Amino acid sequence: MTLAETSKNTNSKNPFLILNYEPALESLGDDYYDEVVAAEFPLHILRWRNDALLPNLGLDSQTVTDEDFIVAFGKFEGRKPLLALRYHGYQFGEYNPQLGDGRGFLYGQVRGIDGELYDFGTKGSGRTPYSRGGDGMLTLKGGVREVLAAEMLHRMGVRTSRCLSMIETGLSLWRGDEPSPTRSSVMVRLSRSHIRFGTFERLHYLRRPDLAIKLLDHVIEQYYPHLVGETEKYALFYAELVKRTAELVAQWMAAGFCHAVLNTDNMSITGESFDYGPYAFIPNYDPFFTAAYFDYYKRYCYINQPEICKLNLELLQEALKTVIPYNDMEAELAKFNGYYLAEYHSLMLKKLGFEQQPESESQELLEAIIAFLKHYPVSYHHFFAEIAQNFSIEWRDDASYILSKSEIGQSLGKSELFLNWSGIYHRILSNCTPDEIEKISQTLVRYNPSTVILRPVIESVWEPIAQEDNWQPFYQLIQEIQSGK
Repeated sequence: MTLAETSKNTNSKNPFLILNYEPALESLGDDYYDEVVAAEFPLHILRWRNDALLPNLGLDSQTVTDEDFIVAFGKFEGRKPLLALRYHGYQFGEYNPQLGDGRGFLYGQVRGIDGELYDFGTKGSGRTPYSRGGDGMLTLKGGVREVLAAEMLHRMGVRTSRCLSMIETGLSLWRGDEPSPTRSSVMVRLSRSHIRFGTFERLHYLRRPDLAIKLLDHVIEQYYPHLVGETEKYALFYAELVKRTAELVAQWMAAGFCHAVLNTDNMSITGESFDYGPYAFIPNYDPFFTAAYFDYYKRYCYINQPEICKLNLELLQEALKTVIPYNDMEAELAKFNGYYLAEYHSLMLKKLGFEQQPESESQELLEAIIAFLKHYPVSYHHFFAEIAQNFSIEWRDDASYILSKSEIGQSLGKSELFLNWSGIYHRILSNCTPDEIEKISQTLVRYNPSTVILRPVIESVWEPIAQEDNWQPFYQLIQEIQSGK
């Protein structure tokens, strides 16, 4: 048997290569993408495989080997065509027509056992026509950070893409924002779609409403199938996108997450969070916390995220106005704030243990807790984790017991803002039955993980990798996140 025949025989048994790939986007034609070739790497070390994602692909982790991951998602054997998608976007408020997949491509699309269509998209897989002079690569630290971001957000209930694999590739990369040379990686993420707001903005820039309608029909058919056959399906699509986006940013805000680069090319047409760069989780409730060091004017700071996402939806109207009446889009966008506040309030109440509360009481409670967190430099995530870990039925009987055994309660428990919040919390709890108190306790644990990947936590797992090639702290952290701690 020749080497080529041996390789072919091996590939035929690779479960990733015999999945039933659907040419959904490919079938639209090459007005939307360019066929590209994956980079060849000197080394392939599988550093991360997300076995939690395999069952929805109809795969058993026990029968999928590390070599299967490497062949499919490091050597990229057996899959053609590989598609670099075309798009434009508003970056920090300025329109940029020189964009597109510059270091990644669409590897393939597969229908999960849940009936949804999923994209396998790469990051760090080499140059494309849109690399703009870049090397098309991904640093190993960048890969580590994205794996952690996706798993953490998933644990916190955020609608997000997730990393399927990360492979170290043996290249030395030079980056201005990291000690160089630094190690390299290639990653494959599983997401609902890689079609962006900027995909439509490019078609408007090219004055191709015909291609925009064709793409809209595709998006509705694949991702909004309940709208197929509706006479106003395009307007209904935009209406639902507004709602999905508002709810997504509310999820970020409740999770204390700052995306950092909310350009329109980083906004998904399915209302899913993806493509994590210089993100950060807020250490304390600082409305103007800014994750990206290059965001000098705090455009994408934590508190601005809802308005920026709303602005991006408004900018998208320009690209869709030849298909959807402007007045219809304006009417739907006007509902954004309502959708956002409803979702944000709901999620924040869950972080306090309540599935639902009367509007008057919930509003008063949330205003009190935000006032406390804003005034004192208390860890945002630690505060809620302390509530979950210390919660007791005694809190229902006496407000002075609330967080009395925690460091936060002992240091700030007599402050006016703490007493105001704990008094309202106690008043609500006092009307709860023992069974309801137990449900509150369970909800607190569900929505407030004790493990959150603040920057020092990320550095604590990166340093052993960088200095000793010790991956155990990274795997331990992932295990803690995925186990729900």
